[in-house]
Amino acid sequence: MIFTIAAKELKILFSGPMAWIILAVLEIILAYFFLNQVDAFLTIQPQLTALANPPGVTELIVTPLFGNAAIILLMAVPLLSMRLIAEERRNQTLNLLLSAPVSVSEIILGKFLGLMAFLSLFIGLTALMSLSLYAGATLDPGLLAGNIVGLVLLAASFAALGLYISSLTAHPLIAAMGTFGALLGLWIINMSARDADSWLNTLSLLKHFESFNRGIINSADAAYFVLFIALFLVLTVRRLDNDRTHG
Repeated sequence: MIFTIAAKELKILFSGPMAWIILAVLEIILAYFFLNQVDAFLTIQPQLTALANPPGVTELIVTPLFGNAAIILLMAVPLLSMRLIAEERRNQTLNLLLSAPVSVSEIILGKFLGLMAFLSLFIGLTALMSLSLYAGATLDPGLLAGNIVGLVLLAASFAALGLYISSLTAHPLIAAMGTFGALLGLWIINMSARDADSWLNTLSLLKHFESFNRGIINSADAAYFVLFIALFLVLTVRRLDNDRTHG
């Protein structure tokens, strides 16, 4: 049933123009950054050959590409997640959905996986841009893999938070603004930290993504993302359980 709901959500996304427009705009922006990085690399390549241990294509093109992709997702996920539950509530179909012979957990996981399937398409295209560099250069597979894993975990965190905020309101636009504000706050919160050990760094999505962006798959950072995702999925389930209980 989870995958049936996920497939339904994905079909709804692709049945309207908004998802296609968002995907096209995201890819155009990302391609612009990618080509700029390639051009910058080719410009400084003669100087790099003079260095004893010069940074490679992966460090100078792929790492910034995934960093840009993360920022793009921060702006796109609120628009994609805003309608997941808020629109059901606005259209008064949420009670009908909750009365179906399916658990709230299955509904939430289905909607979450449907959104993740869409985001995975964007991540896959980002990875393909990077892999295209194999045509004329050597990539660091470990660094590339770390970036892919990190971006998947980051996208899942964005989606889980967006789904939760969508469950709090009947207005998709309010859900989008709330999600963007929350994600932006969690992204830049480490800027207020006075030292590296500050608890603000522990909460920062950016701080935990940085190690993956450097190709380091840190178990503590991975655990942070997994707990973050689980927390907001559980909160969403509890929210809808309360709706089901109180009609």
